[in-house]
Amino acid sequence: MKTKLNKYFVLLLVIGAFSCKKDTVEPANTNPTSLSPNAPANSWVYDQMKEWYLWSDKMPAKDKTDLSLITGKDGEADTKAHYFYSLLNDYPNTDRFSWIRENIADLTASLSGISTSFGFSRTAVFLDNTQTNVVFFVSNVILGSPAEKAGLKRGDIILTINGTQINNSNFSSLIANNETATFGLGEFKNGTYVLSGKTITATKAVVQNNPIQFTKIIEKGNKKIGYLVYTQFLETYDEQLKQVFGQFKNAGVNELILDLRSNGGGRISSADLIASLVVKNLNTNNIIHQDEWNATIKAKYPSVATPTKFSNQPNNLNLNRLVVLTSNGTASASELVINSLRPYMDVIIVGQNTAGKNVGSITIKDEATPVRWKWGMQPIVLRTVNSKGESNYGTKSGFTPDFVVSDNVYPFKPWGDESETLLKKALEVITGVVVPAEASTSRSYRTVEKSAILEEYISDNPADNRKEMFTTIPVK
Repeated sequence: MKTKLNKYFVLLLVIGAFSCKKDTVEPANTNPTSLSPNAPANSWVYDQMKEWYLWSDKMPAKDKTDLSLITGKDGEADTKAHYFYSLLNDYPNTDRFSWIRENIADLTASLSGISTSFGFSRTAVFLDNTQTNVVFFVSNVILGSPAEKAGLKRGDIILTINGTQINNSNFSSLIANNETATFGLGEFKNGTYVLSGKTITATKAVVQNNPIQFTKIIEKGNKKIGYLVYTQFLETYDEQLKQVFGQFKNAGVNELILDLRSNGGGRISSADLIASLVVKNLNTNNIIHQDEWNATIKAKYPSVATPTKFSNQPNNLNLNRLVVLTSNGTASASELVINSLRPYMDVIIVGQNTAGKNVGSITIKDEATPVRWKWGMQPIVLRTVNSKGESNYGTKSGFTPDFVVSDNVYPFKPWGDESETLLKKALEVITGVVVPAEASTSRSYRTVEKSAILEEYISDNPADNRKEMFTTIPVK
């Protein structure tokens, strides 16, 4: 029975490196794989990939593939025995972003910013040169999440979970394996991190991310600087986003700092909205971006070649420049905003190299009645370019910052603290005046070497660490 294509098109970033290079696909076994229980699902996967995959011309013939393989299991290190991954083009190099998930419901929930989690992100750092014990520095807490309701906040230090010291072998499992957790908070004392005696207990629950994490207007001389911490491009918050820019405009904001360091992407239409709210000399005839597809799709659906143009936004700030704060996790829709605005205004990047994702995928699922399998797959199907045809950030180096600043001063200072590492530099770029480095509290802050950082800006729910950008388009 013919399946239908979900109308959601997704650009995503896979956080973390994959450890093995895709092996060359061997000819099919002499035993008839059509007898395998995996064959029907794999045949469906192949047919959908052959139609939509950006590199469909690089795929092997179906009869040269092994339909008996496991269909695909997202997140496993060993993907060589998984059919979906065996089809990818030079995975995980040329194609490092296509993926498949066992449950389409979980996939679509994550695209909507919904997860079952405590609701916080952290950076993990080794406590000493032995690289054994680990400390979590809380980098963000989702508004309304169990973590926030329990009192956890950005800047907190976690040393133990349920009484167990965090170390290099349990730093992931202690989070993943506990539905309820008591976090032992720490402090820096006498040259080391020790337990403060304070604990916070939270239970995982369904969490809806509110991407408008923090806003502030900072006045410096004749500069009125809007500051927005935006963590995911979600259409359901577009109206609130417009209201924020309305507040900025009414206050006379003439500079903007867009903090995307923990934003891995989201809906393309929300990225286009931000571009239209920011761009200088807004003109609805100007192109934001255009998408490139394989020849089959361009012939079958000519509308996919139609460029996306700016929309009329009454709260457009008409800025001369935009300052963007970035990290290695800044990806997809975040990078699209940067690339789309560069032909029209100065876009200044402060922070670290971005993830480097200029390609997009579609959500494909089985809608047969009854449903035959619950797989949801995300093959790369398009590449985006700006109005000048530029798309040269699609490497593992991503965008290189104009001002390289390491986000390695711990614990993290509160959002909006003008002495916070990246915000401090952005304010100096805008005003030309050095911002005092002293902390806003009496806490001790340390600069940590890159080699001591185990992972950065990681959510307690692994599914949230995917970087994605998606949109809806008419398929006729």
